[in-house]
Amino acid sequence: MAISRRFGITNETAFPKGAFLRGDVEPVTDFNGVALPDGTKPQQRDKETGLPMWQCTVIDMDDDASRKDIGVSVKFASATMPEVPKNNTPFPWTPVRFEGLSALPYVDDSGNRPRIAWSFRAEKIAPAHNTGKAEQGAA
Repeated sequence: MAISRRFGITNETAFPKGAFLRGDVEPVTDFNGVALPDGTKPQQRDKETGLPMWQCTVIDMDDDASRKDIGVSVKFASATMPEVPKNNTPFPWTPVRFEGLSALPYVDDSGNRPRIAWSFRAEKIAPAHNTGKAEQGAA
């Protein structure tokens, strides 16, 4: 069986209780890149497509998520910064979902004991769907 390192995953599998966008989408800094004339580091580029890399931090709403897994970074390879959905809720964070989501498992050995961690990448960030019972019963 051949499974690529990065594999497709649904938003509902990765974030079964939903996710909130915390902050904005930002460029990913290429810390290994050569400094620009102003002393800053360049934006990281996707190794396969050469497109600029962007990232956002989301809060995983799963009650079973550990402290280390609540704040999750999702990256995008895109020529332009992905557009953030408008927050139409009273919450300080925007409920979002990801389209074209993929995951890459890796070993995080930065703590006391190594653990499996996940790197997420998406094609698009979109408003979360309301899956409440009121919507399901609506005509």
